[in-house]
Amino acid sequence: MDAALAAVFLDFSVRKLEQYAGRIRDCLDRLTEDQVWFRTGENQNAVGNLVLHLCGNVRQWIGHGAGGLPDIRVRDAEFAARGGISRQDLGARLDAAVAEATGILRALSPERLHETAVLQGYPVTLLEVVYHAVEHFAMHTGQIIYATKAMTGEDLGYYRHLSGQGLRTDPTP
Repeated sequence: MDAALAAVFLDFSVRKLEQYAGRIRDCLDRLTEDQVWFRTGENQNAVGNLVLHLCGNVRQWIGHGAGGLPDIRVRDAEFAARGGISRQDLGARLDAAVAEATGILRALSPERLHETAVLQGYPVTLLEVVYHAVEHFAMHTGQIIYATKAMTGEDLGYYRHLSGQGLRTDPTP
């Protein structure tokens, strides 16, 4: 892969992770503690579970896979939680996980994207590691946004600019 193109990919990936984390933090701020841990049934995940899951996943895939950190993830615990972690603590955990991941991505040389790692039993290139982590983060961010809208009835306003208010200055679409 061309080094300039790889650098664009890594930079955009960092910006998307930061953007998604910011939206999740906004959702956490709009929800009550009870709403953060609300489930419609035992086969459903609460927003709190999704935040824990994102922290574990991004740490495993980027921290371990690309950054060489020890794989300390306990995936089942992410879904087993039923409360006891405040919105503020969830947000702090998310901030720490994303800061660690984006720090690794900012330091990752484009040439390394061809390297292979084994994650969850899958041999993947580091390019696939980054792509998977950002894609996975996006999917669960969407779930958290949907749940927040459903529980609060609010328009979160993330796309108001598309209603004819002109060009955005935010560099990340």
